[in-house]
Amino acid sequence: MPVKRILAGVCFALAICGSTWAGPYEDADAASRRGDYATALKLFLALAMEGDAEAQISIANMYFDGRGVPLDYGEAVKWYLLAADHGSADAQIALGFLYEYGDAVPQDLVEAYKWFDLAGSFSYRDAVGAKMTPEQITEAQRLGREWKPK
Repeated sequence: MPVKRILAGVCFALAICGSTWAGPYEDADAASRRGDYATALKLFLALAMEGDAEAQISIANMYFDGRGVPLDYGEAVKWYLLAADHGSADAQIALGFLYEYGDAVPQDLVEAYKWFDLAGSFSYRDAVGAKMTPEQITEAQRLGREWKPK
């Protein structure tokens, strides 16, 4: 019986206070989902400037899609690179696709391979590698070995 009361109390507390446990990223994400892009950008920027890779990716996505900001592929790539430099596999995969298909950046299979490899996304890496010469793969592997997160 006491355990049920404790669990009921915890559930009640979560129901009442749950939203106060949401962090700044969750607040920014919620603002973005409801279409309040000005608030979302402001909150994401504060986090991104502190090095939060998820916030950096969210900003990149906003610029890539033109959601709440002018469509700006250069700005999107800048934010993806910042997140990738912080070791974000999601940003590294995004960059891999951008370079593979030449979206927002010049097509560069060596760069695509490098980013997919760094992200540990070996199926994507191998798919790009199938389009490359052995020399290009060697160059991409060298670039990957030399890359250092910031």
